[in-house]
Amino acid sequence: MHSLDDTDRTLLRLLRADGRMSNAALAEEVGLSPSACLRRLRLLEHRGVIRGYTAIIAEAPAREGVTVIVQITLERQTDDSMQRFEVAVRRCPEVRECYLMTGLSDYLLRVEARDAADYERIHKDALSRLPGVARIQSSFAIRSVVRS
Repeated sequence: MHSLDDTDRTLLRLLRADGRMSNAALAEEVGLSPSACLRRLRLLEHRGVIRGYTAIIAEAPAREGVTVIVQITLERQTDDSMQRFEVAVRRCPEVRECYLMTGLSDYLLRVEARDAADYERIHKDALSRLPGVARIQSSFAIRSVVRS
């Protein structure tokens, strides 16, 4: 992968702040012509630096459900064990995010459930049945402080 220059980094910073910014506005901000700016964006997309565009949806103040942060430790940390776990965890619709970690646990998951009883079901029927799981540690989130 090619390294990013200052213009690329500025484009990415601007898009992180406003993903719907027009190409003309982006071009003006970074000092490029609109066609040159568009070529840069397409190149960043082609190289996989920009993987997509999304909307961040505000949560309702009295949001239903709970967010659970789950730390998973595998029995073994071999490539095969990790790959089998990752394939299986992608099939769990309640798992919203999954990160391979350093430190005491191997994976960190963000799980959404309706309530504690629903999380118990997810824990029993999905998480504890994932291949290679040795330990599961769960923490219930009280509220979101920063979300981008």
